[in-house]
Amino acid sequence: MRTAEQLRYLILAAQREGNRQLTASLSELGVTPAQSEALRIIADHGPLALVELGDMLVCDTGTSPSRIVDRLVAAGFVQKTAGEHDRRQVRLTLTAQGHDMAHRVEEIENRFYDLLDRATDGTDTDALITFLHAFTRQSPAGLALANRLAAQEKRTT
Repeated sequence: MRTAEQLRYLILAAQREGNRQLTASLSELGVTPAQSEALRIIADHGPLALVELGDMLVCDTGTSPSRIVDRLVAAGFVQKTAGEHDRRQVRLTLTAQGHDMAHRVEEIENRFYDLLDRATDGTDTDALITFLHAFTRQSPAGLALANRLAAQEKRTT
């Protein structure tokens, strides 16, 4: 097997395994990985317009941001508020229940990240991150992650 082919399948296997583990943990809360990602983005960067949320979602591209938000609204986690100057511009904020759920999701994510930290101990993760950024740079998911990182950088400066 070529190195590139092995790399392809290892990335796919790691993504599937990570998603399987995260899905199992999140199912205890009754949310999907896509819903949990939207909750965390709104918690970290909200209030947001739907388009802003969509620009930061890395989750499966088959899932529309409006569908995710509709489910979160129905569950009582997200509130849609008409914009001050343009009522068509809806702002997304978390409800009190949504803040609680986002915190519970964050705890699950942190346990998962601890697992990844242990698995990568002794590995040159900086080189891996550099490679993955370069490989995904022009993809929709790579651009969404870049948007999220830029928004996070703006908040911390």
